[in-house]
Amino acid sequence: MTPKLIAVDLDGTLLDHNGVPHEEDVRALRALQQAGGEVSILTGRLYSGTRSSAEVLGLTGPVGCVDGSHLVDASTHKTVFHRGIKGPHALTLRDGLAKHGPATFLFAKDAVVHDDAGLPFLGYVSTWSTDVRRAARVVEHVLWEEIDGITAVVAVGTATQISATVEDIQAKLDGIAQAIMFPIRRIPGTWGLVVRASGGTKGTALEWLAQHHGFSVKEAVCVGDWLNDVPMFAAAGRSFAMGQAPDEVKRAATDVLPETSETGGGIARVVREVFGVR
Repeated sequence: MTPKLIAVDLDGTLLDHNGVPHEEDVRALRALQQAGGEVSILTGRLYSGTRSSAEVLGLTGPVGCVDGSHLVDASTHKTVFHRGIKGPHALTLRDGLAKHGPATFLFAKDAVVHDDAGLPFLGYVSTWSTDVRRAARVVEHVLWEEIDGITAVVAVGTATQISATVEDIQAKLDGIAQAIMFPIRRIPGTWGLVVRASGGTKGTALEWLAQHHGFSVKEAVCVGDWLNDVPMFAAAGRSFAMGQAPDEVKRAATDVLPETSETGGGIARVVREVFGVR
């Protein structure tokens, strides 16, 4: 099938380690839009942390945030789809985190809420939103009761803390919330956890985008670098892993780029070689 859409991840893909987009990739994505191609973003960031990149690319259509849990129209900044954990389910999740004690970051209403326990890890999540709020205790914050639900939770702790929290989620929120735990390689002995509402991934978001633009998801191409990109790799007609991606991510992609997030130019290569736009 002729490709019609490209969806790109931000951190580690379009953006370097300082959060700056590579000019070569920006030029390529703008040229693709001028040639009639559709361009979107699929990221783990909240929309407030995504908006500046959407503006740099000149995007006017929907973009996917928080790994597909929140889709926002980049021209109006209005939500077009939101998948949250609501009401008593959000409170059950909150209570499990309070019980096991990992450093917790609450994502809701396009804000990130943390407390003192999260300060050592704030650099990892502060770029995801321009609205970062410090609370006395994050597990007591009013946003747990937000009517639209919480968009996600990120937690950092020991393997014991994180695995116990995951067990609680699986036992009490099966089918409601999905939890992904992973080692934080830059901090030996530390584990991370991402919790979102069940049923949403970058893959489902890519399917939504394709349907929105009126074509098959197999006419979509995507570029990413991390485990949360694997679902969109599976959905797309063609997928590209960045050069610095972990081996398991590279194995999930149809293609592996020689370029890394630090060199830039990987997205531009895809635009040239797949879409034929220079």
